[in-house]
Amino acid sequence: MGAQIPNNIFLIGLMGAGKTTVGKLIAKSLGKTFYDTDHVIEQRTGVKIPTIFELEGEAGFRKRETSTLEEFAQQDNIVLATGGGAIIAQENRDILKQYGYVIYLRANVNELYLRTRNDKNRPLLQNVDVKAKLEQLFHARNPLYTETANLIVDTGHQPVTVIIQKIENALNALEPSCKP
Repeated sequence: MGAQIPNNIFLIGLMGAGKTTVGKLIAKSLGKTFYDTDHVIEQRTGVKIPTIFELEGEAGFRKRETSTLEEFAQQDNIVLATGGGAIIAQENRDILKQYGYVIYLRANVNELYLRTRNDKNRPLLQNVDVKAKLEQLFHARNPLYTETANLIVDTGHQPVTVIIQKIENALNALEPSCKP
């Protein structure tokens, strides 16, 4: 019996961990369709995430995020990159665990800082000490990411090709979910 690749793969992790980049490549490699919840929300609202935060607050954005997550979790054969804060709500963590194989892309705060320090499309990093904010977010969210994940892959200081290979190796090593 060969391994069975999970039907849906969900990527979680802090902003800058590589969810979109890795997600696109792993989806292509596995013949799955890639989606990014933040991009879907932007397409549907016609505005960037910072504008949603400005108009509706973080709570309004999180409501949209949960709705998008619920919808896409029901789809078939996808790779879904979630927003960094998607795991805050227990409901979202439950959806992720129930409907797919969850991969936590983890990077240390220094890596995240280097990747995000000049990005103006990250509302939680505007008008703050970016490194201190990332440190706070990492400490608050790391236990939630860890609890939710089926697999943890460190993304710092290695080429994306190595990260993809690690994920593929882990997926190929999975036991078939049900044997005939």
